[in-house]
Amino acid sequence: MSETLQKYLGNVRISNEVIATIAGMAAAEVAGVAGMSGGLAGGIVEILRGKNLSKGVKIETKDRNITIDLFMIVEYGAIIHDVGRKSQIKVKEAVEAMTGLNANEINIHIQGVNMEKEIKKAQ
Repeated sequence: MSETLQKYLGNVRISNEVIATIAGMAAAEVAGVAGMSGGLAGGIVEILRGKNLSKGVKIETKDRNITIDLFMIVEYGAIIHDVGRKSQIKVKEAVEAMTGLNANEINIHIQGVNMEKEIKKAQ
């Protein structure tokens, strides 16, 4: 009956931007994540926070399967592989729960280390 109801009502389409926002917000909640990386600007990795979280996320969809690439910056002192694994789990859970799609591959790309807190401590 649900298939008929879905066909009768039409389709629900979720944009890649929405999925990227969900993934970016979920990753940002993980301890040790300083922010998402907006890429290299003049050789400096740009940290994106707040509304720009989706800019550090690349989404590829095929049928109901999603591949997510997250470009992140971690806090100095964080155990990078733990941050990466926790981010994968958190993003998978959030994306699947909110979209009903299968996040079958979540790739974490650590682009830099945030040293701001360490520099402030040293001063």
